[in-house]
Amino acid sequence: MRAMRLVLPLVAALGLSACADMNPTQQRVATGALGGGAVGGVLGSFSGNTGLGALLGAGVGSAGGFLYDQSQPRYDDRRAPPRRDYRRGNDWRGNDRRYQR
Repeated sequence: MRAMRLVLPLVAALGLSACADMNPTQQRVATGALGGGAVGGVLGSFSGNTGLGALLGAGVGSAGGFLYDQSQPRYDDRRAPPRRDYRRGNDWRGNDRRYQR
C-alpha cells in the first residue's frame, strides 16, 4: 500500500507530461477519448461489462473530439491583418521607411 502511494502520483505525472507536445487536434481527440472512456466505463458498469463500455466510449469520444476540432474555424495567416511597427518606422511589409526614397 505504501508503494502505491508513491507510484500513483508518478504515473499521473508521467501521463500528464506526455500531453505537453501535442497540437490542438491531438489534444481535443485525447480529451474526447478520456471523457468518453470515463462515461462509457460508468455506463458499462451498469450492464456488467465496464471494459467494453470504456473502450466504446473512448472510441466515440475520440471521434467526437476530432469532429469538434475540424468544425472550429482556423486562424489563417494569409488573411492576417498587416502588422505595423510604428516604433521602428517599418511599413506593413517590414521594410524600413526611413531609408527609402
